[in-house]
Amino acid sequence: MADVTFKGNPFHTNGVLPAVGSVAPDFSSLIDGQLNEVSLSNYAGKKKLLNIVPSLDTPTCATSTRKFNEKASQHSDTVVLVISADLPFAQG
Repeated sequence: MADVTFKGNPFHTNGVLPAVGSVAPDFSSLIDGQLNEVSLSNYAGKKKLLNIVPSLDTPTCATSTRKFNEKASQHSDTVVLVISADLPFAQG
């Protein structure tokens, strides 16, 4: 459990947060829009930003996804991986 502050109040997370700058473990359980398995190693040599949202059908998640993609597009060495519970077809 980690202690963070939310709106000025202490808040306890359900698990340990990774240290800033730590290396994420590879995974292969994500599926892209063409139904291919995706892993972090697919993006070797690039900075990876994991944008994890419940569903892209919600206005807040859709907006944050667009903003992350806009900001990352300014950096050729960065890729945004949007991870949601949506079916791969809905992510388009």
